[in-house]
Amino acid sequence: MREVVQNDKFRAGFPARLPARFPARRPARFPKVALRCGAVALATTAVLTGCAGPGEDSGAHPGPGNQPGQGGPAQALDPAAEHTRLVAAAEHWKLDTVPLRPPAPPAHKPRITARDGFEVDGQVEDDLPPVFTTIPTRQKVVFLTIDDGAEKDPNFLRMMSDLKIPYTAFLSNYLVKDDYGYFRRMQAQGHTLGNHTMTHPYLPGLSYEEQKDEICGMQAVMKKQFGKAPTVFRPPYGNYNGDTLRAAKACGIKYAPIWDEEVFVDHWEYREDDRELHPGDIVLTHFRGRDDWDGTMVDDMRRFLNKVTREGYAVARLEDYL
Repeated sequence: MREVVQNDKFRAGFPARLPARFPARRPARFPKVALRCGAVALATTAVLTGCAGPGEDSGAHPGPGNQPGQGGPAQALDPAAEHTRLVAAAEHWKLDTVPLRPPAPPAHKPRITARDGFEVDGQVEDDLPPVFTTIPTRQKVVFLTIDDGAEKDPNFLRMMSDLKIPYTAFLSNYLVKDDYGYFRRMQAQGHTLGNHTMTHPYLPGLSYEEQKDEICGMQAVMKKQFGKAPTVFRPPYGNYNGDTLRAAKACGIKYAPIWDEEVFVDHWEYREDDRELHPGDIVLTHFRGRDDWDGTMVDDMRRFLNKVTREGYAVARLEDYL
């Protein structure tokens, strides 16, 4: 029997496909599973209220320039004028304060390996794409990732462009094919598009060849529609097994990040028992709007940015660390 490695949010036997609109809410607490099955429990909690500034080692700072990894091409900008613009943008989007600027990308990128307990048989020997939830860094940065592509809110694009917040979008073709142009605009703003399969199935329930069709098929779509096939892939629901990672590698994938926290329009969920952000954490959210949530993507991003900024974190570009 194949060993199934899956996260703590979904179980074997989950439907292979979901409709275009997924349930927006999840139970308040999820039971733990053994590490060999891939995760520690997520626990829903209210947004933290403590305030903290960047530590001496954080590298996060409120510098005003358009630096690498902030979305959009780098430009020579007057610092004072850019800071004034960012203050106005934060006020326009009703943020508590201006988001912190990330440090420059590391000159020497960290070594990325599979998180303990998230490996599959042959992980090292076959040089399979690692599954991880956090980037090893001491800088107070987090990484924003957004899944599937169901909601296509133009205000979200404007907000993130105005504030220069980088993110990685993991796309499923059956949800994005009605408007590839929306995601081309996203790409033109400097954001990275990743692979989230063709139809968002429960991958461990499929054969190796079926999984390969899902992943390689999306690689072909992305190369045709966006100019290149990505090297970063997120398995739907965070569920995968050895066949998943072997298929991903065969399709040109090098990394398979999942997440350490998930932000919703009205609450956060955490993988770790301490229910806190950590340097290098990958944060998940989804392309959702009022049809699914009690708010918009702008509301969701406002919650995300207010919290990470209040706790002294900047949002960095994931691919700058890979």
